[in-house]
Amino acid sequence: MENTKELTEYLSTFMLQERYNQMLKVLGERTKYIVPVLENINQAQNANAVIRTCECLGFQQLCVIENNHEFVVHRDICMGSTKWIDIERFNQKDNNTIEAITTLKNRGYRIVATTPHEHGQMLDDFDISKGKCAIMFGTEKHGLSKEAIEMSDEFITIPMCGFTESFNISVSCALTLFNLQQKMKKDSNINYHLSEEEHYEILFDWMKKSIRESGKILDRYFSTK
Repeated sequence: MENTKELTEYLSTFMLQERYNQMLKVLGERTKYIVPVLENINQAQNANAVIRTCECLGFQQLCVIENNHEFVVHRDICMGSTKWIDIERFNQKDNNTIEAITTLKNRGYRIVATTPHEHGQMLDDFDISKGKCAIMFGTEKHGLSKEAIEMSDEFITIPMCGFTESFNISVSCALTLFNLQQKMKKDSNINYHLSEEEHYEILFDWMKKSIRESGKILDRYFSTK
């Protein structure tokens, strides 16, 4: 980490101070305490809208499970948001849902399924303080897969007041993630911030993407070492 910290300090001399300060401010509100997970989303416009929502709300990581449908990024919909968050794809196994959930559980996340069909708790009643969580969202037509439901630790439901069964997937994600983000930030006992190591790794990545010819600048730096 020391080397990464040193590199960010070096690169900062090639940026406007205002831009560097903005990066530090945004990083200060970034979190991996909550990780959104999209399972097999096949509507590109909605899926890409979720990326933008995650970035705007400060969620640094988004997990994407690709079983039958490839997750395609559309720059016009994302409005550049993919530049600032980490998208982890699960698409190498016969059943990528099992692989993703197993991986997240091994990292200490509790798996929380969003579904109107299970006897889960209402979103407002969800206890965010019990530990970091991966929030799973399924397709609008079929919802989450059987494997996702069976492997989930908890279930949450968005209250509905109309006849329609569910929200559009991008709206569902936005409502859920905003609600949980607010709960997380209001609970003073939750340390939702990035670790120091994560902070400098992400800052370094952002700076490389933002500084013109950053590769050449770093090559010159390493040539003097």
